[in-house]
Amino acid sequence: MKNYWHFLRHQLQGWPQQNYYLFFFSLGCQLMTLVNASLTWLTLITFIGTNLGVLCVLAINATKSVNGWLGLLSALCFAIAGFHAKNYLSIFEQLAYVITLDIPVLLSSNWNLNLAAKIRRFTWRSWCVALVATAAVYVLSGTLIARWTDDPRPWIDAISFSISLSAGVICFLRYNNQYFWWLASGIAQLVLWFISFRQGSATLAMAINSSIYVLNDLLAFTISPWYNEQERQRVSAQEVAYAQAMGVKI
Repeated sequence: MKNYWHFLRHQLQGWPQQNYYLFFFSLGCQLMTLVNASLTWLTLITFIGTNLGVLCVLAINATKSVNGWLGLLSALCFAIAGFHAKNYLSIFEQLAYVITLDIPVLLSSNWNLNLAAKIRRFTWRSWCVALVATAAVYVLSGTLIARWTDDPRPWIDAISFSISLSAGVICFLRYNNQYFWWLASGIAQLVLWFISFRQGSATLAMAINSSIYVLNDLLAFTISPWYNEQERQRVSAQEVAYAQAMGVKI
């Protein structure tokens, strides 16, 4: 157990500096939103969830597998916010993250070790499969949620869900192309939660959180090991040195 806590602490270190800057910027925005709103159990849960969620996506950006725990905890908070706003597919979106990213990452020792050295890229067939699957999930989920629930924004909810679900699967498979989906997902979530806020169904914090996600995705294309070869080599060397020091075989 002591070694595991040491591993988790290690996973929060060695990120690109921009990731830390973005987290504290996000924390400041969320604090201002929290103090300017009525303090309720929902605003408090949303505040906790948004900050854990930002840490989670920044950890993925930095190819650090601590995102498993961060994602699991933030998913619970976001599911509560989604249910309150009647954005029902956002609840399934969080469940999809738990199934495709959080639990597998926590259970798979292979996924956790030196992720930076295991990054892959799409082939043209992979692109086709991913795009068709995303479109199919969009049509199916939008149809079902519009027919069987009182979701006031079913098709906006559906496009956010379908893109996010695909992004989670692509991320677990270690393809860097995930960030095209994450960027689209962040924009879709920003639209969804801003409209929800304007219609009185959610706090502004969720829209701010989505905008931070978009900034994180833009960072990924520049400084993240998923795309930056120099950063990938640095992180990989760091992980190898840590594994050797801990006596772990990669």
